[in-house]
Amino acid sequence: MIRLMGIVLFFLIICSCNTEVKTEINNSSSLPIEGTWRLVSGKVSTIKDTTYTDYTKGQEMIKILNKTHFAFLRHDLSGGKQPDAVYAAGGGTYKLEGNKYSEHLAFFNDRNWENHDFHFTVEIKGDTLFQSGVEKIDSLGIDQVILETYVKVK
Repeated sequence: MIRLMGIVLFFLIICSCNTEVKTEINNSSSLPIEGTWRLVSGKVSTIKDTTYTDYTKGQEMIKILNKTHFAFLRHDLSGGKQPDAVYAAGGGTYKLEGNKYSEHLAFFNDRNWENHDFHFTVEIKGDTLFQSGVEKIDSLGIDQVILETYVKVK
């Protein structure tokens, strides 16, 4: 009897062990916003005036998005050797619901911008991403509209 119970117990243990490695395949396509994007046009205007500043002149920027996070890197094309040298980097989490895109900026070289949320509208046409919205931080006096156009990096 003890031998029979041992054999049954042995088979129960063997059957409960799953030696098959399962790989979960996500059949839903990834968000079309995921990937690396190069900024080709970027303009900012303050709410108080209607003049636009094109921040792509003499600069380049990329934005990288995965399923949950974004990061951006922008620098001047002079290698930091001109008086108008610039370097900006930041990132955090994002949410995309339809064409409503929200960023929570957790990291930025200007630390006063950190831990703020920004809400945008996005549209993707082919390999081009259009992003527009308001960046507003009352404590810094920031109240500006951005219009950005990106092309997907292949």
